[in-house]
Amino acid sequence: MKKIIVFGTGDIAQLANYYFKTDSDLEIVAFTVNQSYIKDSVFEGIPVIPFENIEHLFSPSEYEMFIALSYSKMNAIREIKYNEAKAKGYSLVSYISSKCTYLSNYPCGDNCFILEDNTIQPFVRIGNNVTLWSGNHIGHHSIIHDHNFLSSHVVVSGHCEIKSNCFMGVNSTLHNNITLKKGTLVGAGAIISKNTIENGVYIAPKSGIFKLNSGQIKF
Repeated sequence: MKKIIVFGTGDIAQLANYYFKTDSDLEIVAFTVNQSYIKDSVFEGIPVIPFENIEHLFSPSEYEMFIALSYSKMNAIREIKYNEAKAKGYSLVSYISSKCTYLSNYPCGDNCFILEDNTIQPFVRIGNNVTLWSGNHIGHHSIIHDHNFLSSHVVVSGHCEIKSNCFMGVNSTLHNNITLKKGTLVGAGAIISKNTIENGVYIAPKSGIFKLNSGQIKF
């Protein structure tokens, strides 16, 4: 099994440990975060080592790394740690669930986390440090650039392009031939039918409360 170090001790790191154990040839030998963030010396039964000197204990020539962080600050924190790990000489692994339908002839980049029930159609290109949570549809000939996060049940139609540092919320949708400019935030349930602006925020209308209660509705 390939021995790796995981950066992070939060929910995503815990999930990565689960997925790697049950559905990969990756074995986590250590978790790592910056010294000031270490609360316990062990996480999930595995040692936690300060990131500042991780390369002296686990040589990049023998171990690889995975950055298990969220979309915080439009993926910028994950991007920073991704670059810092590379600067230390580590290669970064990707995980693609065995329950993902990956039909593209192009392999994804490094440090990708692609969970179950994603459908990735032919000719899709996925860059580095991309998270695809469960149940998304990525349409043919679309391009997802580096440092992006798509949450669950997102629909990306054909020939779309998602520039770097974007976030797409649950049940959001891109029509065909749409470009999300760098730093676009698409909220849950939003439907995007034309190209976005850089760092734009797009949200769906909020649901309001109806005048009748549920006991008064006949269906």
